[in-house]
Amino acid sequence: MVHEAQPRFLHLVRHGEVENPDHVVYADLDGFGLSVRGVSQAEAAGDYLASAPVALVVASPLQRAQETARVIASAHPDARFLVDEGLTEWRLGSRWAGTVWEDLPQRFPGELEAYLAHPEDLAFSPEPLEAAGRRFAAAAEEAFASIRSGDVVVVSHQDPVQAGRLTLTGRSFDNFHQHKPGHAAVITLTPPAEPQSRWRRTHWWEPDQGPAFPPLADSSDT
Repeated sequence: MVHEAQPRFLHLVRHGEVENPDHVVYADLDGFGLSVRGVSQAEAAGDYLASAPVALVVASPLQRAQETARVIASAHPDARFLVDEGLTEWRLGSRWAGTVWEDLPQRFPGELEAYLAHPEDLAFSPEPLEAAGRRFAAAAEEAFASIRSGDVVVVSHQDPVQAGRLTLTGRSFDNFHQHKPGHAAVITLTPPAEPQSRWRRTHWWEPDQGPAFPPLADSSDT
C-alpha cells in the first residue's frame, strides 16, 4: 500500500497586542512585551494551532514576538524553537523609534503620510519594503525547508508578515495596507506545487473569528 505524504503548512503569525501606554513607536526597542490582552490573543492563537502537527516554531528576536511564539510552542513540547533575525521588524521603524505616534508629523514631516500613501517607495527608510519582504520570505522558506515533516510557525510583526506574505504568494505591494493581519492573526500557506509556482494562502484566522478555519471564496490570495 502506498501512503500519500501528509500536506504541510507554513503558518505566519503576527504577535499579540503590546503593552504601550505612552503610544510610542516601539520598533526594535527593548522592553515592549505583550499586554494582558496580547497574552490572551497569543493563547487563542495557540489553541487554534494546538491540533496542527507543528514541528518548528521560529520567532523574531523582539520580545513581543518571542512571548507570542513561546505561548504557541507550549502546546507542542516536541517542536524545536528558534529565533531568526530575518523575522525582525521592518527597519523603517528604527527611524521613528521612541517617538509618540501623535508627534510623528511634527518630528518627521510628511513621512507618516508617505508611509500610508506609498510604503513601497520611501527614500528615507533604512530598509526598502521590498527588501523586508524578501528577508522575511527567505527566513520562512529556510525554516520550512529545514524539516522534512510537520508544520512550521513563524512569528513576526505586522508589516514584515504582510510584506512576506505578498512576496511568497507573488503579489504586488500596490495595496499593501489593505487586509493587514491583526494581533495574533494566523495566515496559513501551502508550499509551491512546482518549482516555478508560488506559495498559496489557504486560510486566514484572527482571535475574534473563533476556532474554525474560515473558508476562502476562491483559491487566490488577497
